[in-house]
Amino acid sequence: MVDVFAGRTLLNKNGDFVDPEDALRNKVVGIYFSAGWCPPCRDFTPILCDFYTELVEEHDPPAQFEIVFISSDKSAEDMVEYYHDMHGDWLALPWTDDFKHELKERYKITTVPKLVIVKESGDVITDKGRKQIRDKGLASFRSWLGAAEIFENFKG
Repeated sequence: MVDVFAGRTLLNKNGDFVDPEDALRNKVVGIYFSAGWCPPCRDFTPILCDFYTELVEEHDPPAQFEIVFISSDKSAEDMVEYYHDMHGDWLALPWTDDFKHELKERYKITTVPKLVIVKESGDVITDKGRKQIRDKGLASFRSWLGAAEIFENFKG
């Protein structure tokens, strides 16, 4: 993942800049393409919040999982409102960063919502993260972790 976001800056929910190399090292990463104007996005985002909370915030040790939100909102204000009102305590690519267009092309994003699960290298584990979370819940993380080729500390 460090490779994909190299030279970029991510944001956390507090609006602080985060170094992707530190934040994404040795983690399975969900790249979440979404927008506040999209009803299916607004339907899935709370489910993703619960999934993330249970894996990362309530699990001891926290699961090696991080989400990076890539906005398809129409303005920075719309993105910030949607991110703060509905999203979990994960990271986001700033709305002004045109890198989002490269990411959409790289991962062949034609509609939102789309949750692409990737290895640390940026290689795709699955582009069906949303469906897998809906169908298998937390069990989907175990299969992603097995495919991620990272050092595991997850017991669950």
